[in-house]
Amino acid sequence: MGARRLDGWKVSGFVAAAGLVGFVLTAYPSNRLTDIHSEYVKFLNGKDTVTAYIAYPERPQPAPAVIVIHEIFGMSDFIKQTIEQLAKDGFVAIAPDLLSHRGGTPASQDSARKLIATLNPDTITADLEATRAFLKTVKAARASDVGVIGFCWGGGQSFRYATNAPELKAFVVCYGPAPNTADIPKIRAKGLGVYAENDARIDAGLPDAAAAMRAAGKAYPYTVYPGVGHGFLRTREKPEVADSAWRAVISFFRAQLKT
Repeated sequence: MGARRLDGWKVSGFVAAAGLVGFVLTAYPSNRLTDIHSEYVKFLNGKDTVTAYIAYPERPQPAPAVIVIHEIFGMSDFIKQTIEQLAKDGFVAIAPDLLSHRGGTPASQDSARKLIATLNPDTITADLEATRAFLKTVKAARASDVGVIGFCWGGGQSFRYATNAPELKAFVVCYGPAPNTADIPKIRAKGLGVYAENDARIDAGLPDAAAAMRAAGKAYPYTVYPGVGHGFLRTREKPEVADSAWRAVISFFRAQLKT
């Protein structure tokens, strides 16, 4: 079926524009590929240590930064590939392992899901704030220009983090639920939503989320991508749709974070 533009407030059709990562980096569309450096880093959240994966673009000037929030599966190859591709697209990108307090992401996805369910929301926010604070120590990062993107469970956390971090410049929600409507007026960052047509559970909350954003005077353009389901940026069930979505995400970050 064809793709049509969504206005961000009511679902009137579908838009063709966006695309994301697959299991190999060559799956990412990009017109600004560059050399990168990636590594694991550790930093403190209070007395606890958070492990994160970070990648830097090789460029003469500091780059804006993007925090990546993983899925309910924890730190995965998909997330690391996303980090590396964001760096290739011109951003310092970092993904904290939000299971660091539970010994790190386990090998079993089922175990990771169970551990994610035990996380305290305030601890998640504190870990994300510690990540943003760490970026201020990274000379390659322009830490005044920071965005966040999350996928699935992480998409919901990206939306929620925007309610707790007024210094954020941009947030992207990839098929994640909205936060409590009472918290939405606290959002200061510009937002973008990426959703899937075949994702009834998440899509059911879109009208209320959009209405709450509109009532709070917040712009939240979003796209429901046709013919794909939850997690389509990872599964790449339709590569052309995933690629379109990723282009939209990168265009949004470049506009808001001024690469």
